[in-house]
Amino acid sequence: MYKKRLITKRLKKLVKVFPIVVLTGARQVGKSTILQKIFPDYDYVVFDPVIDVENARQDPELFLSNHNQKIILDEIQYAPEIVPVLKRLVDKNKKAGQYIITGSHQWGILKSITESLAGRAVFLELQAFCLSEILEQTNKRTWLNFYLENDKNFSVAKLKKMPTKNTLYEQLWRGFLPDSQKIPLENIPDFLGAYIQTYIERDVRLMADISDIQQFGYFIRLSTALSSQEINYSKTGKEIGVLPQTAKRWLDMMTYTFQWFTLPAFFGNALKRLSKKPKGYFFDTGIICYAQVITSPKAIASHPLRGALFESAVVSEIYKQIKASSFSPKMYHWRSSGGAEVDLIIEKDGAYFPIEIKMNSRPSKKDARGIKAFRETYPHLNINSGIIVAPAESPYQITENDYVIPWDTVLVRGF
Repeated sequence: MYKKRLITKRLKKLVKVFPIVVLTGARQVGKSTILQKIFPDYDYVVFDPVIDVENARQDPELFLSNHNQKIILDEIQYAPEIVPVLKRLVDKNKKAGQYIITGSHQWGILKSITESLAGRAVFLELQAFCLSEILEQTNKRTWLNFYLENDKNFSVAKLKKMPTKNTLYEQLWRGFLPDSQKIPLENIPDFLGAYIQTYIERDVRLMADISDIQQFGYFIRLSTALSSQEINYSKTGKEIGVLPQTAKRWLDMMTYTFQWFTLPAFFGNALKRLSKKPKGYFFDTGIICYAQVITSPKAIASHPLRGALFESAVVSEIYKQIKASSFSPKMYHWRSSGGAEVDLIIEKDGAYFPIEIKMNSRPSKKDARGIKAFRETYPHLNINSGIIVAPAESPYQITENDYVIPWDTVLVRGF
């Protein structure tokens, strides 16, 4: 059964304004599904890395002339020859909604499309499901919307915890890929193993020259263990016997294929923000569990990566919601020289929103120490109420300025 996606409304609006809309995202996150569902009147062509579908690579002009002006070009990275032709056609006719393009990695797409279609195309990113999509509550406002839009008037009185279909550990173990939500629990390792194998053997081989695919597979397993940690390229490379430059290139490659993302370090002085280590995250917790041989949801309870899994899930959830919105606030992590830290700082309209993530069902006042240290370090900044996201049973106030929010709070009463 089709589940409505958060980006649906924004995607429809963009198609009404721009001649070309580019929808990117990892493989199997539902790009083709959403496009065929909400644009059934468009022609649809999916390209292949081996077969030259409809002779599109050999003769892109003839290929496009044999289709309606409204066409979905799926996996465009396998037919980059089409891009220059699209540019010429759009320059002649700038009518909105002519072409919708998808791709499962940015390596080939952004190099050619960003340069060739500048001013002609708009980009939108689709990730795996977030909780409100899994629970089919995309028509409701989330606590994040409420938090970022109400500044200092934030109150937990309007928040409501939404009953979930899966336990926390099961959801982390399943991950958030659409197909993993409907597969029986015992078959999740088979699905995720096939996903990783396809990613390595198909996407990575086609995208870059990696002499030792087995070593790259080991690098992926290592990177899953590093999710929610600061990135040290020298240490990461040393673990598998590659140079720091190679480790960075491979992490960049995982970013280009939407498997990995980073948060830069926050500084009060914007010019210094790039001088500290970023924090890295693997997008899908199911892949982390599979790669780290966590064999069941119950095994998460005593696993050393328990907290990192939860943090990865929450930061990814926030990332997905932000990507689905029309505005793009900045996201950082913060760590002081004395060791105080805040997992996530969101910057919007000159205001800062600190968020801590705790794998604790009843966080106490001491869990807000990092947020307090952040306020004391930057008294001149406009810092709003702090949030601690946790697997709590209900939202509640923890200090004068800080609140605990259950990670599965997706509804807002009267908002």
